[in-house]
Amino acid sequence: MHGYAVRPGSKIDLRAVDPSDKSFFDGDKSKGHEETASNGSKLADLQELLYAEHKQRILIVLQGMDTSGKDGTIRGVFQGVNPQGVRVYGFKAPSAEELSHDFLWRVHARVPASGEIAVFNRSHYEDILVVRVHELVPPDVWGKRYDQINAFEKMLTETGTTILKFFLHIDKDEQKKRLQARLDDPDKHWKFQLGDLAERKLWDLYMDAYQDVLTRTSTGWAPWTIVPANSKWYRNVIVSSIIVKALEDLKMTYPLSSESLEGVKID
Repeated sequence: MHGYAVRPGSKIDLRAVDPSDKSFFDGDKSKGHEETASNGSKLADLQELLYAEHKQRILIVLQGMDTSGKDGTIRGVFQGVNPQGVRVYGFKAPSAEELSHDFLWRVHARVPASGEIAVFNRSHYEDILVVRVHELVPPDVWGKRYDQINAFEKMLTETGTTILKFFLHIDKDEQKKRLQARLDDPDKHWKFQLGDLAERKLWDLYMDAYQDVLTRTSTGWAPWTIVPANSKWYRNVIVSSIIVKALEDLKMTYPLSSESLEGVKID
């Protein structure tokens, strides 16, 4: 799945990346569903091993435009995983207390502990993306945050955290279809906000901001993956395959018991 990885130092042009690409699995949806199910089984076992070994950590960052499928990815990829070892966080507008600290303060408090997987549904990158597009802070403030985030993520990786960052890439037409589906279905009205339409008008500004984030913060220690996400099944199989591979590469082992179990008999 490395064909979607952002090579550190490369300049990204999202217009050149097809969000409808399904080249892996030759666009075979049934095969993709089978692979995602297989990955789910593997992930459940690997998460238990990660938790038992209790030495390493996984941080998964999900970013994307509204309706890109962040919630759906979490449901589709982690549905069979023990919730005891997985924590999901969403980062919305900061509170008054959070605003009184540096922008990474609230993020650092939610990084995974040893043996855990933490999933960020939106993340510290909002403090570049949203504040840039909406001009909430001056450019000389958000402009420093690329390097500050790189340094923060490097510190996490040097202390035992594997970071996997996914940009769920959809096009504007697909977003329109998904917003319309929410509007047409009364059971999904709770997911529809008029503010989504205001954000949609800023699409090009967000694309420029995302291109700079992907270009400037894909590093050797915390690379980005651009996931074609117009097809939900394809999005899930790509994300799940990369997570499974990363966990397998940790070469984890179950710990030995701290007690002698020789001769123990259960009556």
